[in-house]
Amino acid sequence: MSDETWRRHANPWSVYTRFAAIPAMIVAIWSRVWIGWWALLPVLLVIVWLLLNPHVFPPVQQPKGWAARGIYGEKLWLDGGPDLPAGHRAVLRWLAIPAVAGFALLAFGLAWLQPWPTVFGATLIILAQLWRIDRLGRLHDEVGRARSAAAAPQRVPPA
Repeated sequence: MSDETWRRHANPWSVYTRFAAIPAMIVAIWSRVWIGWWALLPVLLVIVWLLLNPHVFPPVQQPKGWAARGIYGEKLWLDGGPDLPAGHRAVLRWLAIPAVAGFALLAFGLAWLQPWPTVFGATLIILAQLWRIDRLGRLHDEVGRARSAAAAPQRVPPA
């Protein structure tokens, strides 16, 4: 994504409406019970919304809020670099486990129309993503402080 798209992607409205797409997609897929193949239409609408979402909201210039700092941290994470703390790398990798487990439960629940695996799977996905955004926000703050300290002029003590 371009820098402009990342700034729009970091808008809190963009972040929270992407979360809202999870239950919307669940209902869209579940609607196959009521409307048959016409369920593809609401599924397609949710997909189109997710594609348009980063382009709809105004860009965030300075990441001040929790969601914006998390998305800016995601950009740092994806860009990589030697100054990314190892502790964040480990936690972010571990957070994939509940997300994958949640996705498996969600897929099972939707395939077999079972409410409990569907709800529990979606809950795991959302909680893992919220935790991930929180960690990415901390990463953004930590890397930002380290980069600011490195860029600040060093005071040389008098001899």
